[in-house]
Amino acid sequence: MERKRRVVITGMGVISPIGKSVDEFEKSLRDMVIGIDKISSFDASKLPVQIAAEVRDFKPEEYIEKKLVKRLDRYSQFALAAAKQAVEMSGLNFEDIEERVGVLVSSGMGGFITLAEQNEVLREKGPDRVSPFLIPMILINMASGVIAMEFGLKGPNFAPVSACATSIHSIALGAMLIRHGYADVIIAGGSEATIAELPIAGFASMRALSTRNDEPKKASRPFDKARDGFVMGEGAGVVILESEDFAKARGAKIIAEIKGYAMNDDAHHFSAPDPEARGSSKAMKMALEDAGLEPKDIDFVNCHATSTPAGDEVELKAIENVFGEHVKRIYVNSTKTLMGHLLGAAGATELIGAIIQMNGGFVHGMPNLEELDGPDYFNIPRQTVQANIRNFVKNSFGFGGHNASLVVGKYE
Repeated sequence: MERKRRVVITGMGVISPIGKSVDEFEKSLRDMVIGIDKISSFDASKLPVQIAAEVRDFKPEEYIEKKLVKRLDRYSQFALAAAKQAVEMSGLNFEDIEERVGVLVSSGMGGFITLAEQNEVLREKGPDRVSPFLIPMILINMASGVIAMEFGLKGPNFAPVSACATSIHSIALGAMLIRHGYADVIIAGGSEATIAELPIAGFASMRALSTRNDEPKKASRPFDKARDGFVMGEGAGVVILESEDFAKARGAKIIAEIKGYAMNDDAHHFSAPDPEARGSSKAMKMALEDAGLEPKDIDFVNCHATSTPAGDEVELKAIENVFGEHVKRIYVNSTKTLMGHLLGAAGATELIGAIIQMNGGFVHGMPNLEELDGPDYFNIPRQTVQANIRNFVKNSFGFGGHNASLVVGKYE
């Protein structure tokens, strides 16, 4: 079996609060469009948190056959829509390669909206009225399953679940499968749709969410001294991973290369990061080692930074631990300032954003960063700037202490 094959990206698809296509997403990143507002999908007036980053005007029928739409939770609809975009961009034809193509598209929480709706049906109308599609609609692995069924793909198919690190774990594991010869192509990423009463009430009870109900556009403020919690978002990000040889043989346009990855755990607390940043620091160091790169080879870190007091502080500490003096010469940002926290879809969606920035020669600004809560030598732009990025690090961390880091660069 082949070992250590190079893994490249040939397609990307995104459904997000700031764009329902890669082109829309890129424009919003450049213009620093903030997709956070008062919740419109239900009456949130009785909740302590009434803001979110919703995907507005999403019409699943534009991507999915009407009969199937009714059998899919919103998170699976997002996932399939993003996957179709990514496949189209890649130009792949799956004929004769079905058994060499896998799918790893996951979610942090799965079909939560369907679960809540059907629980109400049970309470109000009784068990006989509960949908026969309830169970498949809520399963976290169903997004991967539906994508495989849509394209007839018979390779490895599963859904790693690690809260907000989920989609970066999916991409890293997909790259691992290709590296070691178990597949030639992997459709990988994550999807989430949990803007509903119970999840918001639960996160609010943890005091994890921003309560800036009167200033939605200013609520998500990673690294700012006045940050008071994250803003829940929804959406999906999906990438097409291929072995370099397979992509070149079919004449594919290569967008970027997955050069390294690493995963570990803090083993510290249910939701709080290790204050010494040992796990997150180690994950980045191992990803660099896996890529065969030095800290000086990295030009940009796209952070997990959610706008929570402890999390943002620890991530800056981890970056400083890894990059030392070089930290003054790398760009740092968090896309959550624009679109909130997409939970299980955050990592993949933000990875796509980081690739767009690398290939477009820019780093988007942080419009809500008014007073940095950290050393002033961190290069965190307030406005969008031009930048020459060769390689970057993408971090994702999840409740349970999960850490995942990717090293991604231009394909050469």
